[in-house]
Amino acid sequence: MNHFLKMVSRSCGRKSLIRVVAIAAAGSGLFYGSSNPDSKTRISLSIPATLHESVLVQRQMSQSFTPHSPFISSDCWQFGNVSLVSSRVNPASSGSIKKEYPVTKEAPVKEETTGDVKDGKDSCCRCLGRDTIANAAARVCPAVVNLSAPREFLGILSGRGIGSGAIVDADGTILTCAHVVVDFHGSRALPKGKVDVTLQDGRTFEGTVLNADFHSDIAIVKINCKTPLPAAKLGTSSKLCPGDWVVAMGCPHYLQNTVTAGIVSCVDRKSSDLGLGGMRREYLQTDCAINAQSSKLGNSGGPLVNIDGEIVGVNIMKVAAADGLSFAVPIDSAAKIIEQFKKNGRVVRPWLGLKMLDLNDMIIAQLKERDPSFPNVKSGVLVPVVTPGSPAHRAGFLPSDVVIKFDGEPVQSIKEIIEIMGDRVGEPLKVVVQRANDKLVTLTVIPEEANPDM
Repeated sequence: MNHFLKMVSRSCGRKSLIRVVAIAAAGSGLFYGSSNPDSKTRISLSIPATLHESVLVQRQMSQSFTPHSPFISSDCWQFGNVSLVSSRVNPASSGSIKKEYPVTKEAPVKEETTGDVKDGKDSCCRCLGRDTIANAAARVCPAVVNLSAPREFLGILSGRGIGSGAIVDADGTILTCAHVVVDFHGSRALPKGKVDVTLQDGRTFEGTVLNADFHSDIAIVKINCKTPLPAAKLGTSSKLCPGDWVVAMGCPHYLQNTVTAGIVSCVDRKSSDLGLGGMRREYLQTDCAINAQSSKLGNSGGPLVNIDGEIVGVNIMKVAAADGLSFAVPIDSAAKIIEQFKKNGRVVRPWLGLKMLDLNDMIIAQLKERDPSFPNVKSGVLVPVVTPGSPAHRAGFLPSDVVIKFDGEPVQSIKEIIEIMGDRVGEPLKVVVQRANDKLVTLTVIPEEANPDM
C-alpha cells in the first residue's frame, strides 16, 4: 500500500491523493488491486451505496470540466476511471437511492420487502449468490410435509414413526420413503394404511399409502383436498456432479421448515459400498446434515433440492457414526418407480441370474495378465458368475463372458443393461458376448420377474 501511495502521489499530485483517500475513509470503503500477467492491472474502490450517488455526480462533473477524471487509473497510473461497486443489498433507509446504477449482478435476487424472486437478464444461473440457497428452499418449502404413521409390533401399537415428504402433484400426491409410512414383514409391505400429514401452513390431512417398494425404499402417499396444493418440481439427478450445491429439507423431530445445505460428494454410491445386500442400488451421497434413519424421527423422505429449486433426490439415510455422510435416492430412479406404480401397481424387476462387473482399462489389463486368452475388449460387462437354473444359465451364458451388446445396443456398464431391460419380463432379448480368444456368441435370454424376497 505504501508503494501504491507513493506512485499515486507522483502521478496525480497531493490534491488528487487526498480526494481518493478521503472517499475511502469517509465511506469505510474497500480498496483493492488486481494484477494479472495476461491483462492490465486494475485498481478498484468499493464504497457504500449511500455515497454512490454523490461520488458519481462528482465524477460526472469532473469529466465535464476537465479532460481527465481526478481518480487513479488502472492504466499505468495515468488519470482515468476508478471502478465503483455498490453493495447489492442496500443498507440505506427507504428514502435512499432509487436510481439504478450498473452493479455486479449475481444469482436471482430476493427483494427485501416482498420476498419475491426476480431473475435478471444478466444473472448467472450457476453462480452461488447471497440468496441462492434461500431462493431454492423457498421454491420447495410450501410442498414439504410432515408424516406420522403408527408402528405396530405383533399387532400391538408401539408408537409412531415420523418422517418427511414432498407434494409432487397438486392433486395431493406425496413422494416419501417407504420405511417412514409402512411396516415391512421381510420385504413385503403390510396392507395400505393411513398416515397423518401436516402441511407447512399447519393444515392436517389423513393420507393413504398407495404404493411402497421395499428395495428402492420409495413410497407414494395420497391426500385429498378441494383446492390445488403447492407442488414441487422434479428435476433430474443425471446432471449432478460431485461438488454441486444441494439443499436437504424436512421436518426432523417435528421441526417444520428445517433446511440444511451441502454439496454432492458422489453421484453413484453403490449399495454394496455401504454393506447393503439384496438388489443393486445406487445413491447420491452428500454432506448435508440430516437426522439418522434409525431414529424414525428424521429427514427420511424429505426432498434433496438443487439450487434451481428442483427435487433431485429423496433423503433416505445417513451413517450414524459419522458426520457428513448422507444418502438420497436419485430422483431419476424414483421417477421410474413412480411410473411402474402407475403402470403395474407395483415394481416389476427382471431377473437374469448373472453377477456382473463393469470393465475398465485397469481391470482388463489385470485380467489379460492372468489369462492371455481373455478377449481383446476395451469396455463391456464381465460375467464372473452364472446362477445355476437361472434364465442366463438356460440361455447359455458362461463365466468370464463379456457382454458387449444387449438387445442390439452396445453396453459398457451394468446400469445400461438395467435401463434397457426396464420391466420387460418374459420377452426374449438378444445378447452378444465375447469369449476367450475373441469368440463372438449371440445368446437369447428371457428374463423372469425377480423374487421380491431376494
